[in-house]
Amino acid sequence: QVQLVESGGGLVQPGGSLRLSCTASGSFLSINAMGWYRQAPGKERELVATITSGGTTNYADSAKGRFTISRDNAKNTVYLEMNSLKPEDTAVYSCNAVVVIYTYYRRVVNYWGQGTQVTVSS
Repeated sequence: QVQLVESGGGLVQPGGSLRLSCTASGSFLSINAMGWYRQAPGKERELVATITSGGTTNYADSAKGRFTISRDNAKNTVYLEMNSLKPEDTAVYSCNAVVVIYTYYRRVVNYWGQGTQVTVSS
């Protein structure tokens, strides 16, 4: 079993910054891609940013230039640095990890964290 635990959400004023963290724990062989997604009230979940184990990143257009995703493979942790936050960034941010596990055979499983609320408001 693999657990993803997020932290760092909260209330911030427009133009402010927040840093989200997500750490994977449990029994697994390796972690491939990790990423952040968000879901605002009444909207579908959307991609924010992803990063591969080799450090290749991908960003949603809304995140480019303002958000930075990074990871520490030794700590099984992914980060999302969010700057110049806007009210439209308000959402529940969830961590995702594509994990290689071995039970009776090797397989790749997609895991999600419980989500952390980010509210941008004055």
